[in-house]
Amino acid sequence: MPGPVVPSVLQRSCLRTRRISPFRRGPAAYLQAQPGREQTFLKMHRMNQRILGNLRALDPQARRDRPAFDPELRAGLAIVGGMFPPTVTSDLIDFMRVSYAGPALDTLIGGRSIRCEERVFEGYGGHELKASVFRHEQASGRRPGVLFVHSGGLMFGDRFSGLDRMIDFVELLGVVLVSIEYRLAPEHRDPYPREDVYAALEWMASHAESLGVRLDRLLIAGASAGGGLAAGAALAARDRGGPRLCGQLLDYPMLDDRGLTKSTRQFDGIGVWDRVSNETGWNALLGDARGGPDVSVYAAPARATQHHDLPPAFLDVGSAEIFRDETVAYADALWNAGADAELHVWPGGFHAFDIFAPHTALSRGMIATRRAWMSRVLGD
Repeated sequence: MPGPVVPSVLQRSCLRTRRISPFRRGPAAYLQAQPGREQTFLKMHRMNQRILGNLRALDPQARRDRPAFDPELRAGLAIVGGMFPPTVTSDLIDFMRVSYAGPALDTLIGGRSIRCEERVFEGYGGHELKASVFRHEQASGRRPGVLFVHSGGLMFGDRFSGLDRMIDFVELLGVVLVSIEYRLAPEHRDPYPREDVYAALEWMASHAESLGVRLDRLLIAGASAGGGLAAGAALAARDRGGPRLCGQLLDYPMLDDRGLTKSTRQFDGIGVWDRVSNETGWNALLGDARGGPDVSVYAAPARATQHHDLPPAFLDVGSAEIFRDETVAYADALWNAGADAELHVWPGGFHAFDIFAPHTALSRGMIATRRAWMSRVLGD
């Protein structure tokens, strides 16, 4: 008689670190929480069946044209697909806004020496937006400040999405962490998201005293779409004479609307965030302008041609994801301009693997390396 099924490391880490969405609790729970969404559920069910089929088809001989997934990560991709399918189309945006919603605040800071204050800042055009400010309970005086820009393909996510990986710096380094809402596409197309982020940076600098932030230790950080917006804000701060940043932390950043790289085409229908998903996100943000000559470098930083006078950058990305090549190219452009950049390409890592599988060996390496860079940049 077979023994009990024991969840893998990746399955356990997913369940520990993410709030369980109605979809992942099962069909009945999802349909009860989202009445009228039967067709969305059926689409997701068919998609998950396709994920399983694609995983079974990952024969090394047949897939020599793309890097293999790390074995520990590969084992759990179907589990991840229950919350974040590899292919996101426009009709799944509402589902993703439920599934990828950030954890409750108590889940983030419960039992930790961290306090949270809710603030409001003026985004683009004077629109009021929320910011959560996290501090160590025993911190005194001005501390290094980190502005965090959340992930979500420019279409979903909130100021608590993916924040578990940043909140540690409040306890470890005593930083003041500010995580913001910015307006999402397609309801709010370019320039709203990027200008909301830049407005947050200006607000944080102008309110440094009340926030308890050191202006000489102000850093911007973002993941995926948030990484691209963070890079764009760093460019804008340089060009507009804005706040002087001590660093930019760009985790697997979404930088290029044109979809020209080899890695963009290597992972259709597999992994996390494939080519179609990327086109969905950029189309939501830019509409018909995507791929054309009029896209701002602040929206798509890969289009920038001037990389001088930018703050030190940390870039990391998986080798088995679509943003690999544009991340490497951006680091190369920074080096060629004489800028300070540290790049890490993690073998076999799919997109955002440190968020979805933080307890795997590869994720632990990524998190430790990122932590070491942050310590150097923000320390005295």
